[in-house]
Amino acid sequence: MADTIRYLPRADINIQSWDRCISHAPNGLIYAYSFYLDIMARHWDALVWGDYECVMPITWNKKLGISYFYQPPFTASLGIFGNKITDSLIMEFIRSIPSRYKLVEIDMNFGNKLSLPNQDIRLRENYILDLNNPYEKIYAGYRDNIKRNCKKAQQLNCRYSNMVAVDEVIRLSQEQMGKQSAALPEDYRRFKNLFHFLQARGEATACGIYMDSGELMASCVFFFSHNRAYYILVGNHPNGKTIGASHFLIDRFISEHAGKNLLLDFEGSDIRNLAFYYSSFGAIAESYPALHINRLPWWVRIIKNVK
Repeated sequence: MADTIRYLPRADINIQSWDRCISHAPNGLIYAYSFYLDIMARHWDALVWGDYECVMPITWNKKLGISYFYQPPFTASLGIFGNKITDSLIMEFIRSIPSRYKLVEIDMNFGNKLSLPNQDIRLRENYILDLNNPYEKIYAGYRDNIKRNCKKAQQLNCRYSNMVAVDEVIRLSQEQMGKQSAALPEDYRRFKNLFHFLQARGEATACGIYMDSGELMASCVFFFSHNRAYYILVGNHPNGKTIGASHFLIDRFISEHAGKNLLLDFEGSDIRNLAFYYSSFGAIAESYPALHINRLPWWVRIIKNVK
């Protein structure tokens, strides 16, 4: 087995070997599959160790003539995937990122944590909930505020559906986030294509909570892979919060999938209120590293929002 790390342009990557690595990796995630990267990343190449024993996607773009390594939208974790990932291998991969990438801002994955501190890496938190239990047991682990909101939605005769049109989720998401979101209209178009690709494989669903009037009050898209259900895109009506719609949506999804060998992956968050919200369903923290390397020349560092 070769023990060097090679940089491969996208055209030179053996996609069958790549996807096999992602499928079999103990830290494999849906975001690292070739189809996901092909759809969501502006460009991507890769670092490959040995015969695809370990791989690292390099998702890159260019602005002001400067190449940078960035996190594509709707892609929560990347980094190094494979078997027997050690501290030394993680550092070897990081050192192998070509110097032409003057800025590196990437969220890695839960299997990439270093045992010793590193100045270029800080830990972030995700929240996950094990659904491989009876619904009653999971429900018993909810905080009281979640239970109250679920009951409120039930009393208002709110209805759960797992057949919501993805366009409706995207519409609500864009209206809800407004200018707060960094995602561009093109990113949502790419996401829609990704959704339909995965839906055709039985690996995506769009869910929602409707009022009696038929108005969609809370919605989200879930992707499925690696025994995970990824809570990946959320769109809530402004009035949904007062009736417990989003709480009820997650509860109904949990009820639908309870007892399965499945983790509900909330995709974050470091934001205190969101972390409390996710943990209120009984979810536990799963830390992962964020890598930041700034090689920009001084005159560029004063320009904000390089992305």
